[in-house]
Amino acid sequence: MNNQLCMIIKEVVVPNFLNIKTSLQTYDRDALCCGAPCWRWAYHALHSADKWFFNPFVYEEPEFHEEGMDNPDNPTSVVLTDEQLLSYLDKIEDKTLKYLDSLTDDMLYEKPEKCPYTRMELVLRQFRHLSFHTGMLNGQTALSTGQFPMWVSETSSYVDDGIFFGRYRKAKDSAK
Repeated sequence: MNNQLCMIIKEVVVPNFLNIKTSLQTYDRDALCCGAPCWRWAYHALHSADKWFFNPFVYEEPEFHEEGMDNPDNPTSVVLTDEQLLSYLDKIEDKTLKYLDSLTDDMLYEKPEKCPYTRMELVLRQFRHLSFHTGMLNGQTALSTGQFPMWVSETSSYVDDGIFFGRYRKAKDSAK
């Protein structure tokens, strides 16, 4: 069974989840971005990863979801806490890693049921989308705090320095 591409995808998706998790631990959830509070943008990114990474055409909404809630421009009566968002992220990460373990490289070229996109297209779209919104949230944090949250490129080089890049840089510079 050929799984080299699937293993590469898995190795690269783990830092994506670490990065969005760091964003959720550092952002100002109530700060406005394009008229919506940042927590709504965080939910938008997570919901998209949950739905579009696998098959957006065969999908069951999470129990707390309300119609249109995934669009930050739509009003909603639901307000998720950061703890709920982080819990949802953990479920998505677990679901994603199990999904990747179930795939073979040949399956990446197939289209899931009722879906016009291949599995590889869905994966690549979510890499882009999740990274975009992580950067957007981190930009908001950098503007408000003067510090940029840690960004993980490779899981093996991840250094938990207390979340902010500025602290890592200062510690690294003072060690010289």
